Amino acid sequence: MFDFRSDTVTQPTEAMREAMAVAAVGDDVYGDDPTVNELQDYAAGLLGMEAAIYMCSGTMGNLIAIMSHCSRGDGVLMGVNSHTWRNEVGNVASVAGVMPYPLDDAAGCPTIESIRKFYQPSGNVHRPITTLMTLENTHNGAGGVPTGAAPFAAAADEARSLGMKVHVDGARIFDAVARLGVDVKDYSSKADSVQFCLSKGLGAPMGSILCGERDFIDKARKYRKALGGGQRQVGIAAAAGLIALREMRGRLSEDHENAALLAELLKGCGIDVEDVPNRTNMVFFNLTDGQCDAQALIKRCKARGLLIGSPGGRRVRMVTHLGIGADDVRSAAEIIKKAAPL
Repeated sequence: MFDFRSDTVTQPTEAMREAMAVAAVGDDVYGDDPTVNELQDYAAGLLGMEAAIYMCSGTMGNLIAIMSHCSRGDGVLMGVNSHTWRNEVGNVASVAGVMPYPLDDAAGCPTIESIRKFYQPSGNVHRPITTLMTLENTHNGAGGVPTGAAPFAAAADEARSLGMKVHVDGARIFDAVARLGVDVKDYSSKADSVQFCLSKGLGAPMGSILCGERDFIDKARKYRKALGGGQRQVGIAAAAGLIALREMRGRLSEDHENAALLAELLKGCGIDVEDVPNRTNMVFFNLTDGQCDAQALIKRCKARGLLIGSPGGRRVRMVTHLGIGADDVRSAAEIIKKAAPL
């Protein structure tokens, strides 16, 4: 079975499994787990930030970042196509009590004009004060595109000039770094907090990291406990996260190469592939009237040994990752070629 549904389906490497088996552990709620502490220190240093905290997931990391930056009744600017807006169950409003204002991020990064348009200052008693803006990099909904350091900095600087904090949903930020050949600090230096996933392309079985100033992380630790995210001997998982950060960032370009190959093969089969700048590890395509719909294609492909996904409508997403090689890409393209026609 070829699994292109997401890079969340990656399996831990043998080195990760061995490290997990022998990891030194302690109670992380007490701050006593040495492997978690090592991971947090390493992650903070990598991003040039004061501190970091281990989270169960990226969704939890984003939610706790928003809770830590904002007071209940505040507003937050976020992309209308972003993961925090579309795929995190409305937790910004229902759990954090914060009002989201959706920005145009069709190209992967909000425009300066949209930031200025939706920013709400403190003087209007009828509207929530916007105290935070979130940015996503790479941007899943826009096709897995990485935002360059310059436009990213421009958006972040605009938000900060208006008095807002900036949080980055960097679930796949190391894909952006690998694709554009920049340093992750080019992004983290412009942000007040950054969340990134240890799973997905980095291959760890679970966990995300939230980085920021020490006082911010202390506040995040309390919210993590309140949401049930305090874990005990979680160094078992953190050991895999250390290997993910130290050893797996360098191989992300392989996923990008395989995604580029997949896009070209699908185009050659008459598939309407979405062209995006600086493609990372995602390929989106749209099924035409002469082809079956997305759900039918998913079923047909599964019957032939290929797992794919759809964000909705006739749009299909395929993601390359640690478990996918070039031969798997060729096989997948051939399956879709046979399964797509009506």
